Amino acid sequence: MPSELFRLTVHEAARLLARREVSSTELTRAVLDRIEAVQGRLNAFVTVTAELALEQAREADERLTRGEGVTPLTGIPAAIKDVICTRGVRTTCGSRMLENFVPPYDATVIERLKAAGLVMVGKTNMDEFAMGSSGENSYFGPTRNPWDEERVPGGSSSGSAAAVAADACLYALGSDTGGSIRQPAALCGIVGLKPTYGRVSRYGLVAFASSLDQIGPMTKDVTDAALVLQAIAGHDPRDSTSAPVEVPDYAASLVPDLKGLRLGVPREYMGEGVEEGVRRAVEEAIDRLQELGAEVDREVSLPSTPYALACYYIIAPSEASANLARYDGVKYGYSYTEGASMWENMERTRQFGFGAEVKRRIMLGTYALSAGYYDAYYLKAQKVRTLIRREFEAAFQRCDALVTPVSPTPAFRLGEKVADPLQMYLSDVFTIPVNIAGLPSISVPCGFSQGLPVGLQVIGRPFDEPTILRVAYAYEQATDWHLRRAPL
Repeated sequence: MPSELFRLTVHEAARLLARREVSSTELTRAVLDRIEAVQGRLNAFVTVTAELALEQAREADERLTRGEGVTPLTGIPAAIKDVICTRGVRTTCGSRMLENFVPPYDATVIERLKAAGLVMVGKTNMDEFAMGSSGENSYFGPTRNPWDEERVPGGSSSGSAAAVAADACLYALGSDTGGSIRQPAALCGIVGLKPTYGRVSRYGLVAFASSLDQIGPMTKDVTDAALVLQAIAGHDPRDSTSAPVEVPDYAASLVPDLKGLRLGVPREYMGEGVEEGVRRAVEEAIDRLQELGAEVDREVSLPSTPYALACYYIIAPSEASANLARYDGVKYGYSYTEGASMWENMERTRQFGFGAEVKRRIMLGTYALSAGYYDAYYLKAQKVRTLIRREFEAAFQRCDALVTPVSPTPAFRLGEKVADPLQMYLSDVFTIPVNIAGLPSISVPCGFSQGLPVGLQVIGRPFDEPTILRVAYAYEQATDWHLRRAPL
């Protein structure tokens, strides 16, 4: 048993808990001590729920002693992105607007994790309303990368990625609208899985862009990602976009060889703009996949890829402008009350309640939806979305999965891109098309560039999470990148 319990993976900890070699209370105390040690340096958490976690750990220990209702997640300390509603625990979305908002209900994923024996150590920091690629847009201050505290952890699930990478939880939940699970996972050297749109319920996920958002696991290895996905996946009648599709046994797909699998490398993802160290790490990873028995096709093309960014930055802000209209200072959240009229109060609530990036995207979306521009922008973007989806469908007729970089660069310096939104948006150029097409995708560590982690992205057909887990697992077992720990 390791002396530092917080360094365990979920499956290692589950084994020790099942044998009663360690208790959930001991494990939880170790993680809470670790949070105390690193929080001041990383700012990964908005709220630490120590008392609740210890209470849940005691309940988990009783469950483990009785041997009833035990799952691989029972008694395992987890962190939850602060965009997912937790009953009785504030959910801020990284915004002043919801600084003191306490939801009266749990999101479906939280209900499912509680049924599995959740121990929640806290809510993690994030770009405000999940809008950002760096973790710098939070009202509660930026999150820092455990590999280099002067660099960004990626976003918007910045706190979840940093917490997992720093061993401040054994797994975390994030949300992914344009890369917000996979990009920070890559930049922090952990595993991040964005499920197929509709695979995991969005009920209780505070909406950014409803046709793109999806909740998923952020973990220390691929086995853990499969275990967490198993617990949270499945149809939910409370979410009209939740798919009534059977959930397979994800752990069964974790086999160490790739014989018979055809993997495609889209040309458009390996072109200009990819930093040399990232390109090298991804090329070496593809060679390793070939050694493991996969057939690699380098002639795959997704020609509409260059338009994906523009398409996304019309659709996502348009949906955000509609979704964020509810924050008017009347029903809940921050409210400005010093104005001369109701209208001035509403205006000032939004002026002071939202940060710069959120206001930028609301304005972009409102403009794109406005009379006279709807056809030119929003409607055209929806047509491009269809093209992108069809190109992926064509690629999957010849390949079982696609492999690409996650981010064109390793983690950049804090403040480096804040003044240049376009450069910031380009950080998600390889992850955005996946959300536009509603596909599943996983980021797995595949090397280093400039001493910083690089992620390999595996993209699958709709609802074919087993294949991307198989590819990621086989690669992970043949390398040791996932065993490298941030020097914190």
